[in-house]
Amino acid sequence: MNEENQNQGEVVELEEEIKTENEGIQISNDVVAVIAGVAVSEVPGVAGMAGGFAGGITEVLSGKKNLAKGIKVEVTGAQAKIDVNIIVEYGSRIPDVAFEIQNRAKKAVESMTGLKVEEVNVHVQGVNTDTAKEDNKREEGKSEQNEENNEA
Repeated sequence: MNEENQNQGEVVELEEEIKTENEGIQISNDVVAVIAGVAVSEVPGVAGMAGGFAGGITEVLSGKKNLAKGIKVEVTGAQAKIDVNIIVEYGSRIPDVAFEIQNRAKKAVESMTGLKVEEVNVHVQGVNTDTAKEDNKREEGKSEQNEENNEA
């Protein structure tokens, strides 16, 4: 009977340890934003992050890339809400890009911080048309070469 009491006591201790695992640890919103920003930047179809004017000036003055640019994080308790502002590549399917952003950001933040990500809101702020212009120039160049070859 003495052994049963000891075993029950050990089980109770283990439950208490699990409950207090994240107490005393506070993770800055900026840290969560950087984690989400890195995850988002790896998604195919994302041309860049749409940040505010102040973020762009900070990058120029510091010379460092702001990994949290375009990310807004709100952490309450053990839950996080993330807003992502992006610019997509021309020709990318926007719903697919947004879905991939939501999955990757949620997975990265939850695995690295232990926070529960309640929402990842994706705001498409623009489309990068530079790639479309380059493609048009290449097509024009090919057609000019074909015309020259046909004349010769």
